[in-house]
This record gives sequence, structure tokens and C-alpha cells, in this order.
Amino acid sequence: QLQLVESGGGLVQPGGSMRLSCAASGFIFGYYHIGWFRQAPGKEREGVSCISSSDGSTNYADSVKGRFTISRDNAKNTVYLQMNSLKPEDTAVYYCAADLPLVFRLCVLNGYEYDYWGQGTQVTVSS
Repeated sequence: QLQLVESGGGLVQPGGSMRLSCAASGFIFGYYHIGWFRQAPGKEREGVSCISSSDGSTNYADSVKGRFTISRDNAKNTVYLQMNSLKPEDTAVYYCAADLPLVFRLCVLNGYEYDYWGQGTQVTVSS
């Protein structure tokens, strides 16, 4: 059974850091693009970052460029999202998702391309 489990969320002060983890099981992890998305109350889901299966290339939303870093460890079936210089507007439920590309392409931040989703982890940035 394919499963994605996020962890590492919580409460952090503005300017602080946090690392989210996405642990995968039940599928060949290395074949999948992995993305991070977030949704704040009353707002649409937003693509935050993704990392491609083929070459590990990455993509970031403009709102997090220079502050967030995505990485993957295929040996551990885990993707990480290192978040630095956090702002109150980063407050949201963060989800990881898996996308199996049927043709060669790099990962994208469009949630409709992703087939499998985790249950989410809450990140709150507040003083």
C-alpha cells in the first residue's frame, strides 16, 4: 500500500527554521517526483517545491526561493524540506505528494500532476 507520511511540523517563531520530512513506502520511490504543497485557511493550495526523480533537479515557488531547500534520500525513501527565515505567511498545512511521470519531464508545482498525497503536517509561524 502506497503511503506518504509527513512529520516535523509545529510552532516556530518568525525568522526561525524547521525541517519537514516525507517518508514514503509501498512504491518504487526513486521513480517518482516528490512535491511539497501547502494550504492556509481560506486560501487555495499552493505548490511550494518539488524534486525530480531523474536528476534531482528542483523547483521552488517564488515566495520561498532562497529560504526553503528540498532534498531527497532515495536510500531512505525520504524527502526533506528545510525551511529557513520563516514568516507568518508560511503558516499552513504542508503536504507532500508523489508524481509518476509517464514521459520524461521534470517535476512541476501543479498539484493535479500528483497521484498520491500524505495527510499533512501543520506549520505555524508566530511569536
